[in-house]
Amino acid sequence: MNRKKKINSILKKRVKQMNAKKNPSQKPKYISKAERARLEALETAPEQHNESLTSE
Repeated sequence: MNRKKKINSILKKRVKQMNAKKNPSQKPKYISKAERARLEALETAPEQHNESLTSE
């Protein structure tokens, strides 16, 4: 019984791995808090620069 169980568990594990490779995760890639802050600063910097040019 143990031998059958071991073989079945190995086969199930392989099937699970193959299915995981076929269907990659749909959730977005993690972006750290510091990286989000840096990106936000880069987005707002050109806007502030454009505003200062138009006001002169």
